[in-house]
Amino acid sequence: MPVHEATFPLVLRRRLIGLAYGAMASARRGTGSDVAGSRFYRPGDDMDTIDWAASARWASATGSDDFIVRERFAEEAPRVVLVVDRRPAMALYPPGLPWLSKPAALRAAGALVADSAVRANGFVGYVDLARGEAEPFWRPPVSPAERWRVKESHLPYARFDAPEDNLERVLAFLGRLRGVLPSGSFLFVFSDFLVTPPREAWLRAVERRWDVVPVVIQDPVWEASFPDAGSVVLPVLEPATGKVRPVRLTPREAAARRKANEERRVELVRDFRRLGVEPVLVESADPGDILQAFISWADHRLYERRRGW
Repeated sequence: MPVHEATFPLVLRRRLIGLAYGAMASARRGTGSDVAGSRFYRPGDDMDTIDWAASARWASATGSDDFIVRERFAEEAPRVVLVVDRRPAMALYPPGLPWLSKPAALRAAGALVADSAVRANGFVGYVDLARGEAEPFWRPPVSPAERWRVKESHLPYARFDAPEDNLERVLAFLGRLRGVLPSGSFLFVFSDFLVTPPREAWLRAVERRWDVVPVVIQDPVWEASFPDAGSVVLPVLEPATGKVRPVRLTPREAAARRKANEERRVELVRDFRRLGVEPVLVESADPGDILQAFISWADHRLYERRRGW
């Protein structure tokens, strides 16, 4: 399968409880493919739920004419919302430079999430605070068709002038909604997280039993680390003003910057995991690299779920 057509599985931290619809495993018994358990037939049960092979074995072993019914977990329609950080720093860097283009990585990663949601028979929504207005730009997850608007209009939107606290405000906005984002809804939060919401904002989202997935988009050289660039004049772009200014660092200053960036990255991942949240680390705009990052995230989720069960 070509990379641009590939998707990754949406693996929940826990089973859903909700309305039967799509392809996500649920804690509620109902129509589905995952086996939840067996019990004896009760009047009113659907005849199609009888496990005839198990009933025959039971009758042979006990001489009883009781029927065995196989219960299954219901299937749920996943609701997936893309929460996009549009601070000026997320506009770095333009394509063609030897650094990570955050807008290109955002578009590729967001499109992959939207495609994966629809592949799971889910609904896709989108929210950002691009213009710094009082209310976010919000498209609720009510239709798979929203995927095309997400990919062709919302993600490529050119404005990156959201305030520093835009993610905190968007999470608070989502928390005020009623009935749109039930328990088990996915919130994929796209940001470099160089400015991150306070811990209380994340806790409120987790307490609502949303499945929060931070997608960390950082340049592996300049943000997750720092090059050995001592005594070299570097052009530095100021995100707030868009102006470039030359900066000369000593070897000691470059080493200190590298240590600070690497420690910041480690602490960011550690803080998320303390909340029970597993981030996706995106360091490339290449669709193949991004796909591998999300597959690794899904594999880790599957491992943790099996270990927890």
